[in-house]
Amino acid sequence: MHTNTNSWILKGMICYSKSKEELSVMENGYLVCCQGICQGVFPSIPEEFKSLPLTDYQDALIFPGMTDLHLHAPQYPFCGLGMDLELLEWLENHTFPEESRYCSLDYARQAYGIFTEDLKASPTTRAVIFSTIHSPATKLLMDLLEDTGLATYVGKVNMDQNCPDFLREADAHAALEDTRQWLKDTMNAYRHTKPILTPRFAPTCSAALMEGLGKLQREYGLPVQSHLSENLSETAWVKELFPWSSFYGDVYDRFGLFGSGKGNNAPAVMAHCVHSPREEVLRMKEKGVFVAHCPQSNTNLSSGIAPIRSYLEEGLFIGLGTDLAGGTNLSMFRCITDAIAVSKLYWRLVDQSAKPLTLEEGFYLATIGGGSFFGKVGSFEKGYEADVLVADDSLIPRPQGQSIQNRLARFIYLSQEKGKLIGKYVAGRKIF
Repeated sequence: MHTNTNSWILKGMICYSKSKEELSVMENGYLVCCQGICQGVFPSIPEEFKSLPLTDYQDALIFPGMTDLHLHAPQYPFCGLGMDLELLEWLENHTFPEESRYCSLDYARQAYGIFTEDLKASPTTRAVIFSTIHSPATKLLMDLLEDTGLATYVGKVNMDQNCPDFLREADAHAALEDTRQWLKDTMNAYRHTKPILTPRFAPTCSAALMEGLGKLQREYGLPVQSHLSENLSETAWVKELFPWSSFYGDVYDRFGLFGSGKGNNAPAVMAHCVHSPREEVLRMKEKGVFVAHCPQSNTNLSSGIAPIRSYLEEGLFIGLGTDLAGGTNLSMFRCITDAIAVSKLYWRLVDQSAKPLTLEEGFYLATIGGGSFFGKVGSFEKGYEADVLVADDSLIPRPQGQSIQNRLARFIYLSQEKGKLIGKYVAGRKIF
């Protein structure tokens, strides 16, 4: 008898990744969850699970929840502004002034309240999130995220150089002491929300700060998030600031902030990786670094097109990120379609041997690809945490009837106009 409230059965049109290239589908299938863990998908309810409560979603699509591997919560209020600027100019004109406002808890409560409610309603079930340098506002964001039921990592940002005075930590010592206290306050304070170390990006962190963050990583066993090889001006700047480095990622690696190998329980996730040289790619593979591919942001800020096909073939860990507010949309569905679109441009304009992403591959990246940063997440196979989205596509016309695969593809592309999410679960917890 399974009595846990996170134990249930969902019935509907079920679809999930069988591999990077192939979807597994079952019409009128039964997805079984016990204590937050998937037990599998079945054509009829196995005898041992018949006592579980059943929700029949009838003709609705049921597929895994999606992980947003990279976004900036404090930037949500200015989504859509400054899209005619490149990265460094955009940071100076929009990002840093907005982030400075989070020294006010009143402002943070208003802005983060809007962000967390919208994230709760989105396709995102898990996310890896930047906050600001402000510990009180970061804790407030973690409180609000915990209330949503989503599973998240949240990082208090560190930066002590090459940024405006109004958003600069006093020095490396002060930044590290503040970060250590924040960790003490949050490490065990939540069930679903966890801290992640967050050097903003190498140019804004002194060697002393990076060294101290590396020590905190080893002491607490924490994952790390940052930015990597996003923009050509940025990569040239890193070489000026750290002339001893072999490449951008070598800076993080030198200080112990670049993962430590496949199977590491505290990996690093690096956003963008648009201009990573071969040596950097090999180091990422060696260290088990996750690439957060942010196609909309890379387009909006004129950063370029990340060579995702070559990263897939290299066997890197890859997920997708909306990168708010470089990206202007919380929808992971939009993130999938943007990833496919820019891969076509890369194939046509840059390397005609790099075939574009398929819908199946984009879906895999949004589910298992990013989900694996959190463990066994993003599939309905037995043993995976039960992150689920239920979608009503009844307003998307299909007069001749269509396969589940085609219905999923059309929902991903047309959801903003004619689709609706009607159910969302994270590790078996019903969000709505």
